[in-house]
Amino acid sequence: MHEMKRLGRGAAELLAIGEDLRHHEFELELLTGPLQGVYDPSGHGAALFAFFAGMAESEREYIREKSLEGQASARERGRHGGRPKVVDDDMAAYARSLRTNGVPVPQIAQKLVITSGKNKGEHPSVATVYRILAEEADGTE
Repeated sequence: MHEMKRLGRGAAELLAIGEDLRHHEFELELLTGPLQGVYDPSGHGAALFAFFAGMAESEREYIREKSLEGQASARERGRHGGRPKVVDDDMAAYARSLRTNGVPVPQIAQKLVITSGKNKGEHPSVATVYRILAEEADGTE
């Protein structure tokens, strides 16, 4: 193995890998780095696997914390993740009024036109129109 970080993502995964290596009587050989050498997971290598498991769990938690901090920072600057909305409030109101007048959902989808984004000028899907109408019925928007 060339890189330690490629061994596993969390403590549970690393411990399972160590147990699997121990069960099949394989050894772990690190080809580069300061811990270069051959380690037996059933011998002294067990301590190394426990150490790696702890470090992997620590690194995973660190990455998670940094990701959450980055998302919070982006929200403070007015940036919100996810895809942009296809349907604006005017389009939703128009869809609701058409539905109230008895127009079938597939025809409503054909009457609506997306005004921005990569699908600009196209019609929203029938599923999108159903979702808009369901949001109104649930009281969520």
